[in-house]
Amino acid sequence: MLQISQLRLPLDYDEAILKGTVLRELRARAQDIVTIKMKQRAIDARRGNVEFSCQVLVEVLNEGVMLQRLAGNHRIKLAEPTEYTELDKTKVNMAPVPPEKRPVIIGTGPCGLLAGLILARHGRNPLILERGKPAGDRARDVMAFWKRGGDFNPESNVQFGEGGAGTFSDGKLYTQIRDRENRIPWLLKELVKAGAPEDILYKSRPHIGTDRLIKVVRNMREEIVRMGGEVRFGAHVTDAVIENGKMTKVILANGEEILGSPFIFAVGHSARDTFEMLHRIGVPMEAKGFSVGVRIEHPQSLIDRSQYGKWGGHPRLGAAPYKFVAHCDTGRAAYSFCMCPGGLVVAASSEPGMVVTNGMSTYARAESNANAGFMVDIPATDFADQGVLGGMAFQRALEKQAYELGGGGFKAPAQRLGDFMKKQPSSGPGRVQPSYQPGVTWTDLATLLPDIVTTTLREAVRRVDDMIPGFGLDDAVMTGVETRSSCPLRILRDPDSLLCAGIENFYPAGEGAGYAGGIVSAACDGMRVAEKILNG
Repeated sequence: MLQISQLRLPLDYDEAILKGTVLRELRARAQDIVTIKMKQRAIDARRGNVEFSCQVLVEVLNEGVMLQRLAGNHRIKLAEPTEYTELDKTKVNMAPVPPEKRPVIIGTGPCGLLAGLILARHGRNPLILERGKPAGDRARDVMAFWKRGGDFNPESNVQFGEGGAGTFSDGKLYTQIRDRENRIPWLLKELVKAGAPEDILYKSRPHIGTDRLIKVVRNMREEIVRMGGEVRFGAHVTDAVIENGKMTKVILANGEEILGSPFIFAVGHSARDTFEMLHRIGVPMEAKGFSVGVRIEHPQSLIDRSQYGKWGGHPRLGAAPYKFVAHCDTGRAAYSFCMCPGGLVVAASSEPGMVVTNGMSTYARAESNANAGFMVDIPATDFADQGVLGGMAFQRALEKQAYELGGGGFKAPAQRLGDFMKKQPSSGPGRVQPSYQPGVTWTDLATLLPDIVTTTLREAVRRVDDMIPGFGLDDAVMTGVETRSSCPLRILRDPDSLLCAGIENFYPAGEGAGYAGGIVSAACDGMRVAEKILNG
């Protein structure tokens, strides 16, 4: 199989144009080609024109002869294998696993689900404990909360429930982690099998969307159950027991004791009560930096024109994303986080009396606004005097203040960007209507955010407007507060065994443990842990 990189195609290409372009690139005849497959397709708008830049896999006759003839073309080479090989089941004990010996996974986010899927396929009959509800019931709770504000359920919300926090997001599937083991292509295929759109297999910035993620996580859970696993909802782990340097059991809120071997904690970045419990029983952890800021909304049409020029709105391009980092004179960086084209700003609280914002898109990305986290880094030195849990206290203080500034009822404080830059409060929206539900209260966000954050954001607006024309739109809406960019601590673990440092039978994993940041990296970390258990 040959791989052609940087193959350029017009936006309106079809199969005939693709084949003709490949033939010219290979200097080949039609009869020399067996198959053509799109490996990756990216949008390239750098040259004053918008087109696709592709990686294409081509099966040809007389491969060696063709490679020799094309030796001077460095964009053509033999395709490297990209298969992730699941462990050989013949080397794994497939006998029934007694309850006290089966793996126990806490959390049904991408980390927990993928660990559970691999363990179930290899006969380990995992038990997965989830404090929240199944995806469908959870979605109904979340929608009711967004519409009415008063129906907040601390165990069933944007952060807790089947699928984890990523279920109510854009469902982004791109990451910067290294993937020498080719877990990511395998993961994407599994997601398609579970109901994700097939275009995630080749788009350079794939996403699923909240509307489809709910079906995907439900289907993956059902396969785990079919393969001998068990998933229990409303199973909130409130304690754990460590004896002689080994975790031996976990205890649920109802007092039930759960034995297992081993325990995988894949609890996500917002399980603050779990982190407090683990800290209390002596689990080693360290404070870690994170970021705070706001959600900023612009008209999606403005972003489309800014990114794609006259091609903005082309049906093959979809809603345009953006990404930026602005290094400011304050010594801090401001950056875009979890950008959601054609999306909504959503209420993402996990505790009563606190306001947290996040972004969400459906697969179609058809809403009128674009939104992104507009964030500033907060290093651990900013809360070093508060101990290892100081980051959580920092986040909570901001979220409580945002709730109070919003006037209660989970309304969020909001401000027009122009007013923020002029250091004056807002009294209402301009031509950009805020999408946050259950509603916003117009105010001055400088009374909420730390001075270092507001100063950095103001400087960054000017810098980013040079990169993304129109970003500094006066009527852009800023809604606060966004605090859940990542977990504010890291549970220490051995880099080789992946076991918690000094504690046997206990694997801290995924984003909540400080070893991932997003759906794909969390899923891959769950896969790594499952592999370690099966190889153990």
